[in-house]
Amino acid sequence: MRLKKPAMANVVKVVRDFDDPVPPGVSDLDVVTFFFAYHDLGYMNVDRARMNAALFRALKPGGHYIIADHSAQPGVGMGVSKTLHRVDEALLKREVEAAGFRLVREENFMRNPEDTRDTPVFRSKVPVDEFVLDYIKP
Repeated sequence: MRLKKPAMANVVKVVRDFDDPVPPGVSDLDVVTFFFAYHDLGYMNVDRARMNAALFRALKPGGHYIIADHSAQPGVGMGVSKTLHRVDEALLKREVEAAGFRLVREENFMRNPEDTRDTPVFRSKVPVDEFVLDYIKP
């Protein structure tokens, strides 16, 4: 039975530019996930406001935008996105909320207060401090 209805039957692979992440005509999505790559947008010359607005339009009311990433020190913005592969959580929140999303939950299960957040994530001697944010389209 499972071979006739594989678990991934409804998944469609879509490869698009970050600036234009949603194919034309796609709407009413239930959830969009963005895991451990938002920091990369800082050195890729991506229009993050345009990207977040497109994702907002594509989600149905009540749909979720879930983002997880490596935490940078407060106030650095995207300044360490390429060197440390981290993002300033406050900057990310401002950008996502500017698109109209509302933060409904922050998860702390990947937090590590021992991480000084000043080393590249790939060279950290302790588990990296990471955040998970759950946004909703009102």
